[in-house]
Amino acid sequence: MEKEQQLQFPHEEVTLPSKGLLYPEDSPLRSGKILMKYMTAKEEDILTNQNFITNGTVIDKLLKSLIVSNIDYNELLIGDKNAIMVAARILGYGSDYQFKYRGEITNIDLSKMEDKLIDESLVVDGKNEFEFTLPTSKVKITFKLLTHKDERDMDREIKGLKKLNKNFANELSTRMKYMILSVNGDYDKKAIREFVDTNFLARDARELRKYVNKIQPSVDLTFDYTDTMGNTEKVDVPIGIDFFWPDASV
Repeated sequence: MEKEQQLQFPHEEVTLPSKGLLYPEDSPLRSGKILMKYMTAKEEDILTNQNFITNGTVIDKLLKSLIVSNIDYNELLIGDKNAIMVAARILGYGSDYQFKYRGEITNIDLSKMEDKLIDESLVVDGKNEFEFTLPTSKVKITFKLLTHKDERDMDREIKGLKKLNKNFANELSTRMKYMILSVNGDYDKKAIREFVDTNFLARDARELRKYVNKIQPSVDLTFDYTDTMGNTEKVDVPIGIDFFWPDASV
């Protein structure tokens, strides 16, 4: 009933960078598209909720409220969620985004940010599973692209590790443990965790991260920054409270 009521508001169809190819066949996300409604006073209340801001759930609460399609939010790939976040900002406050970078006021047009689409040739049997041979050790692994649920579970584990040892959080290795599905054909989770803890070479881990970033469908959240010397570099767009409250920026 709530989704039907949401459809009474103006809404837009948003295309997912993954094209839906990595979701189960029975998932609504398999279509590669979702419906999102325009932001209302209800969503602005979410954005100002101090409890949501403090516990870091404000963006997820916002997106859940805006998504009209009957999806399982936990299934969302992180890259698709990034694209939905940008779409939410455009639907709510327009595409012009102004922020400070290195002390200078910068403007970008969010509607011109391009999606990094999935390479369909890498998808096998519609599974979120990819092969990669670690270049130094020659170990063959398979890995997946992380979902919202994976990120949530991983963050919870990292927080637990920080409580045990404030100076050693294991963030990179924990991410690898959630990402890697098999090692030389062995899908046992305990074996994977032991491999990451004892045999995963740093240079191999670095190459895997680079490859994942290369193939992961998402939205390109970078812009070209030119310094006073005329040098241009790719820089990440800062995403903070200003992203959804443009009047509060600079």
